[in-house]
Amino acid sequence: MATTTIAAPATTDYIPVKHPFNFGRWFRATGWRHLVGAVMVVFSAFPLLYVLSASLHPGGTLITANGLFSEVDLGSYVTLFNLPQQPYAAWYGNTLLIGGITSAGTVFLGALAAYSFSRMRFVGRRAGLLMLVLVQMFPQLLAVVAIFLLLNGISDIFPAIGLDTQIGLIMVYLGGALGVNTYLMYGFFNTIPASIDEAAKLDGAGHARIFFTIILRLVAPILAVVGLLSFVGTTNEFVIASIVLITPEKQTLAVGLYQFVSQEFSSNYSVFAAGAVLAALPVMALFLWLQKYIVGGLTAGSVK
Repeated sequence: MATTTIAAPATTDYIPVKHPFNFGRWFRATGWRHLVGAVMVVFSAFPLLYVLSASLHPGGTLITANGLFSEVDLGSYVTLFNLPQQPYAAWYGNTLLIGGITSAGTVFLGALAAYSFSRMRFVGRRAGLLMLVLVQMFPQLLAVVAIFLLLNGISDIFPAIGLDTQIGLIMVYLGGALGVNTYLMYGFFNTIPASIDEAAKLDGAGHARIFFTIILRLVAPILAVVGLLSFVGTTNEFVIASIVLITPEKQTLAVGLYQFVSQEFSSNYSVFAAGAVLAALPVMALFLWLQKYIVGGLTAGSVK
């Protein structure tokens, strides 16, 4: 019987074809993004480097500090803590205290309000949500005169929470921050399935137990975001703090640092820059600590 053999096909090695680099095609595809990113990095980092350089320059003016890090001297940081009429250390402690209490109170009260609007059905619920949005149309700056007169009147009855008190300033901040933060957390609370609440109710849990033991753990990202935004807004606020706090030892950094540049013949921008650099450290530390929650907290509540 004759046998036939099938010849194996010839194997050829695959040689990849190298295309010449086309700069125009690469730039149109992805290169322009790198260019935009580099410009934005320089645009964002230059003011920070300039302020840091001005804080290390002994000249005392911004004009003499044009050369970045041309002179390095820590004298401004030493002077910052040795001025009896400008107690920077007290301002720093006041800012951390007021900012910490305000952010914690904003998170707690806002979470309670957001849970109520999200999980409970009551008369005036829709009108309340609408009012939260409408109130944000008017900036808190419009209420400065009313806030001053209100705290001045409270000082005659309850001096501890009236004018020139840090507690009074915290209460003003809490009232102004509840609107937008409550609405922001309300959107995030709606993303939590209601079946979790129903399962907990079948086990005999009430609203308080569900809120503190279950819901708060699930909404940790938005709580971190609201706390960060509240702390940053409180530490940077100037107008209301300058109206409420009068005694220098009770003022915050935003109000106190203005004294270094507000006087025409004794302004010292180097000391002001040094104080601004130190004032930014708590905000940067808090941002780095909570950065893993920021993206999730800001985006999850935008989709119902």
